[in-house]
Amino acid sequence: MNADLGSPRELTGLQRRRALYQPDLPPCLQGTRVRVELGDSTTSVDPKCADIVAQAFPHTFGQKLVHFLEPNMMVSDAQVLEEHPPIRVGVLFSGRQSPGGHNVIWGTYDAMKAQNPHNVLLGFVGGTEGLFAKKTLEITDDVLLSYKNQGGFDFLGRTVDQIRTTEQVNAAMSTCCDLSLDGLIIIGGVTSNSDAAQLAETFATHNCKTKVWSHYSQTSSDPYLAIRNKFSESTQILQVIGVPVTLSGDLKNQFVETTVGFDTVCKVNSQLISNVCLDAVSAGKVILGEEVALSKLTLMEITNKICEGVEARAAQGKYHGVLLIPEGLIESIPEMYALIQEINNLHSNNVPEDEIPSQLSPWAAALFKFMPPFIRREIDTEQLLAHLVEAEMNKRTKEGNYYKGRIFSSVCHFFGSQARGSLPSNFDCNYAYAMMSVRRHLRGPGAVPIGRPAIHPSPIDLKAESYGVLREKASSFLLDDFYRTPGGIQFEGPGADTKPITLTIEGQDYLGDIEILQDYLEKVRIILKPGCSREILKAAISSMASVNDVLKVMSAPLNAELPLYHFN
Repeated sequence: MNADLGSPRELTGLQRRRALYQPDLPPCLQGTRVRVELGDSTTSVDPKCADIVAQAFPHTFGQKLVHFLEPNMMVSDAQVLEEHPPIRVGVLFSGRQSPGGHNVIWGTYDAMKAQNPHNVLLGFVGGTEGLFAKKTLEITDDVLLSYKNQGGFDFLGRTVDQIRTTEQVNAAMSTCCDLSLDGLIIIGGVTSNSDAAQLAETFATHNCKTKVWSHYSQTSSDPYLAIRNKFSESTQILQVIGVPVTLSGDLKNQFVETTVGFDTVCKVNSQLISNVCLDAVSAGKVILGEEVALSKLTLMEITNKICEGVEARAAQGKYHGVLLIPEGLIESIPEMYALIQEINNLHSNNVPEDEIPSQLSPWAAALFKFMPPFIRREIDTEQLLAHLVEAEMNKRTKEGNYYKGRIFSSVCHFFGSQARGSLPSNFDCNYAYAMMSVRRHLRGPGAVPIGRPAIHPSPIDLKAESYGVLREKASSFLLDDFYRTPGGIQFEGPGADTKPITLTIEGQDYLGDIEILQDYLEKVRIILKPGCSREILKAAISSMASVNDVLKVMSAPLNAELPLYHFN
């Protein structure tokens, strides 16, 4: 573990200017008075798995959803928390770096000190290894000063990013008890949040203090949501909180619009891609893994589709183009997914590398042999497709197709880590500072089943409005030089608060819709005060009866859309 972690550092002029930005808080988190409203119990993604998940998570499954209310929101059964005894909380990074991670710590610190100046926030230096070794750093204003609104995870660092084995779980429990912690915050991606869920259940099973809760919330302009057993001043609760800070943006639902870092990576990668497009004097063609999986396209079918796009552009005299490929595309191709699964199983059985080809099934061995030698060692999606497309285009050139007399060549770029240390956008600064958190787990096509409840991912929705916009413009993206150059992330001015199209046009404001409904109900209550006409009263009763009948019919599928867990 780096001894310099958590130490003050020299900032550049841009970093110093960025550190001055003060993130916004939603109204429901402003001040020290907290108002909440209890909702329905959480359930599983698949209702048929609910009993199995409940058996695996007897202490933390099925807790009530809790809606954090704005100060002026009229709710008759709202609960109020006004007294805040001093607490001690630990926090650590456990996942790949993502912009906004430092603001989670900053927001937590400010909120704790606002509730009670005697509260203590301890950072675990070196991630999970620091947690196991009880290596802490007390968070103070001076310590935070040079890390506010900054990218990376270099404030506390990260290491093995795992709390899974019995030894690791026991070490984590020992640390929490020895340091008299009331809460543990784990900042990271899908695996880290799954570990947080399992850790919470383990702590509860072993009665580590009393009970464990985790919360599920949404920031920006929305009220917050949380999951908690009860709000009792006399009950001391050890909290395990998972905060999804990851570039992927696949930990979302009606309560969480995206992950911390997604907005920034969209902006950074948009600049990088636009630079490549400008260099190629071209727009981009996009291939989505979800499309490939839905259509069950083979590797050669994808190769041919790309070649057909190259030929279509060549027919217009355009011998240039940019193709965008998602990092996980290879696992969406049926035969490649099956091959990878066989190789992973052989690796898990400690089969030596040089013996793997001989132990593959006949069809997998044939596919493996078809792969170029450099791909057999490590499957890089962009390199594999570039190799196959180049071979096919050279073949078509010899056959006298559109590319006759032209030599096809490609240049590969991998945009995977460039945004991890970027200064976070305004959206991610605000989002992380207000501490959006959720316990979920990515279970992609390439993941190895573990036979226990896992938290379900949120892949690209091919029925979503944003995907419809993409498909509508697909032909223009393919044939036209259709692009723009957004430049670097803007921190001030008209472009500072723009958001990705998936956050701009999709109707994800679930809690905002609840607010709209509550406003209508309040208006109805005002109209129907004693003294209103009998005609108005009868119309209201008839309308409410109809609404009640419709909601009774719809209530079962609606409740099934409040998921936390999925069983694999």
